[in-house]
Amino acid sequence: MNIRHIAMLLAATVGTASLAQTPPPPPPPEAKTAATPYVMAAGVSDLYEINSSQVALQKSQTPAIRKFATMLIKHHQKTTAATVKAATKAGLTPTPPVLDAGATASINELQTASAADFDRLYIGQQIPAHQAALDLHQSYSTGGDQAPLRMSAKAAVPIVKQHLDAAMKMQAGKPMANMSGM
Repeated sequence: MNIRHIAMLLAATVGTASLAQTPPPPPPPEAKTAATPYVMAAGVSDLYEINSSQVALQKSQTPAIRKFATMLIKHHQKTTAATVKAATKAGLTPTPPVLDAGATASINELQTASAADFDRLYIGQQIPAHQAALDLHQSYSTGGDQAPLRMSAKAAVPIVKQHLDAAMKMQAGKPMANMSGM
């Protein structure tokens, strides 16, 4: 390998490292069917969405990103409240969610992202986070062990789909449709 090839490899490696993104980890498999793990996973998912979107409101200068982040905060506060209400109805006493190490790493990456990279990283995290949340809610809504939580999960599915569709459109450079309602 000559010097030119080494320089090109080094440039490609450095460029790739600066573009890395850390999506939050998916929920544990048992959260798809068991009430307590589902409530915790749904809570962590919502908390990540709220916290990452609060960072977006602080760092992004893009109106569409700011609109999306505002919508996520509003919607995920509502889905959290609905999950807590359903859990209580199912006889559970949910504890406040806490971000795990993976979700914390994702938030930290957003907080330290450069202005030039922020929007891409934020949307890049939102897509896998919403894919995991959609899988969680769809799975629990059909196979969960508590009826009130199944209903809550079923109600969350179209909201999460809406968010995922919006994030995918923004990643593709398409304008976000009017998605303020819930």
